Amino acid sequence: MAFPKKINKIEIEKIPFFKTRTEEEIKIGDFFENLNYIVNLQQRRLELLKKLKRGYLQQMFPAKNQYSPRLRFKEFNDDWKQSKLGNQVLFINGRAYKQNELLDFGKYRVLRVGNFNTNDKWYYSNLELEPDKYANKGDLLYIWATDFGPKMWNEEKVIYHYHIWKLNILNKKLNKQYLFIWLQTDKERIKQSTNGTTMLHVTKGNIEQRNFQYPQIHEQQKIGKFFQTLDQFITLQQSKIKQLQQLKQAYLQKLFP
Repeated sequence: MAFPKKINKIEIEKIPFFKTRTEEEIKIGDFFENLNYIVNLQQRRLELLKKLKRGYLQQMFPAKNQYSPRLRFKEFNDDWKQSKLGNQVLFINGRAYKQNELLDFGKYRVLRVGNFNTNDKWYYSNLELEPDKYANKGDLLYIWATDFGPKMWNEEKVIYHYHIWKLNILNKKLNKQYLFIWLQTDKERIKQSTNGTTMLHVTKGNIEQRNFQYPQIHEQQKIGKFFQTLDQFITLQQSKIKQLQQLKQAYLQKLFP
């Protein structure tokens, strides 16, 4: 049986150890403690904003079998209309790609589900397709596989993948931003009906049969603008936290060899 090699005192003393002066240690510790406090404070503010949004989503849209929400802008009091979502919106499938069709370089980026989340790897294509197979800036999209739900595309023209629908609004009195927010509330209802899991597929037949509620166009616009502003605050807060985390990492690299 082999025993571990013993390390004598001389060998231990040869191990490099960066020891700062006590006063400097205290200052460095205080500095990072304050920085961590600021980061945690900003993260709590972000969670409060997200909680605020969830609360407004629950109150500013009618509950099941109701024709008006609990909370609304004071100038509106008409009952909301109800319809099957498929009567108001056309869901258009993206293009299905074979692996050998996805290029490392090309004219168009190919937007896949992973590109909305943590996957920064982009594939490309030189194909010229039908106009409805492209997503342009301002288009409303819907991921129907894995992490399902609505997304607003705000970048350049891309080809969107088969696991994504592009939404073509058929009703001219339907506001796109309102529809985007309504789909977010509907996503939460779908998750609740499936024990909260996000790992599921939403079929086109099912989404077209969803009960869709909407008020007159002016109230839609106000609701859409309200949540758009709230989302901007959330995005700004997320950006602030990311900058603070990058700042902390930079100081760690500079202060410790």
